[in-house]
Amino acid sequence: MREFPGCGNIVTFAQFAFIALEGFIFETNFGRKKPAIPMSNYVIMVTMFFTVSVINNYALNFNIAMPLHMIFRSGSLIANMILGIIILKKRYSMSKYLSIAMVSLGIFICTIMSAKQVNVGTEGSEDQGVYAFLHWLMGIAMLTFALLMSARMGIFQETLYKQYGKHSKEALFYNHCLPLPGFLLLSSDIYNHGVLFSQSTPVEIPVIGQAVPVLWLYLLLNVITQYVCIRGVFILTTECASLTVTLVVTLRKFISLIISILYFKNPFTAWHWVGTGVVFLGTLIYTEVWTNICAALRGRDELKEKTT
Repeated sequence: MREFPGCGNIVTFAQFAFIALEGFIFETNFGRKKPAIPMSNYVIMVTMFFTVSVINNYALNFNIAMPLHMIFRSGSLIANMILGIIILKKRYSMSKYLSIAMVSLGIFICTIMSAKQVNVGTEGSEDQGVYAFLHWLMGIAMLTFALLMSARMGIFQETLYKQYGKHSKEALFYNHCLPLPGFLLLSSDIYNHGVLFSQSTPVEIPVIGQAVPVLWLYLLLNVITQYVCIRGVFILTTECASLTVTLVVTLRKFISLIISILYFKNPFTAWHWVGTGVVFLGTLIYTEVWTNICAALRGRDELKEKTT
């Protein structure tokens, strides 16, 4: 992204193609295994998933800094809760509503501070400054739409799993396989960035002694780590409670944010830190981490008392 900020489409395509190929071989047994969930439902789910993935990556073309991108996507809990109240008629405890307010406030603080940086960082005429700000505002609108669409997809998945049972591996395959024809609409952009990748500085791979363009190597590493990430989350969901999964994913986002700031020297003010802290604190309140830790400690103390 640092080298070519508009390369989101080729990155998304590579991730989808790799995960689809893996699923075709190991999940569907080369297409011989029939899906447990009707294909019509997968078409709806895939349309939402493809839209969310492309818009999230394309938003980086609109002056959206990577840290702000990460913080914004951390607001998925809010979007899920809001749509859960509207669509599923769910009701939550006061602590959940407090966490929503905190996450919303944290994202708002970071967004406002980033907006100021866009205004300050824009050189040239006033018209150029207004254009840069509107350009950035379009990126924020795209992230907001993707956040809500992602939450709607989550609710749709929840209703499907209740009706047909949990088939996470199958859903993972179809979510990445069915959208592949949609990348034909982005083929010229993907091809152009493929050419740019091929023109990047060559770097020699020690094991095979072959020089390859460095951006193709970066893309390969990105695809592999993305696959490991998705597989890891899947294993976690089968072995642990959803609370644990949410906490681990939240902490992963926080670590990604720290690396983005420190390693890539992304601009991050004191107010950004305040906003980030509020977002993650709100997330921890939502997942009731402190309550569960206290309950676990009480249970351990009671067990000690019984044994003594």
